[in-house]
Amino acid sequence: MKPLTEQQIRAAFVNCTKGEAKRLSVPRDLAERPWDDLDYLGWRDPQAPDRAYLVAELDGRPTALALRASAGAVGQARRSMCSMCLTTHSGGVALMVAPKAGRAGLQGNSVGAYLCADLACSLYVRGLRDAGIGARLHETISLREKTDRTVANLAAFVAKVTG
Repeated sequence: MKPLTEQQIRAAFVNCTKGEAKRLSVPRDLAERPWDDLDYLGWRDPQAPDRAYLVAELDGRPTALALRASAGAVGQARRSMCSMCLTTHSGGVALMVAPKAGRAGLQGNSVGAYLCADLACSLYVRGLRDAGIGARLHETISLREKTDRTVANLAAFVAKVTG
């Protein structure tokens, strides 16, 4: 993924108002992010833990989504799988819900997916972040095929939000 500026990120949001995009919390460490290893930029809002954001570069331009994370289930953590990168976590997957873009979103329609709670799918796929024993299934496909699959899953989620 190409490095993005704060202004590029704010301008890329498709499912919130310009005012909301202007007020949301953008990471301050953009220059230090491992851009070459990212399929998308994802982060949680430190001031509002139920808010999350992701920016994907699809069709040569950035597209950003505002998400709401479900509250963690009380009790025992179950092993769940991220629908984006297929990493399994014990308690590290959250239901992320995105309002649909445009009129549908204004009417309250939304799309949800189970994603890595820290939105670090790219790092899990590449083995740069460890989700624990048994987190990655043994696969015979190449790293390129795994990242292509993650990007395809991401593109499908973005299409549901924007479509």
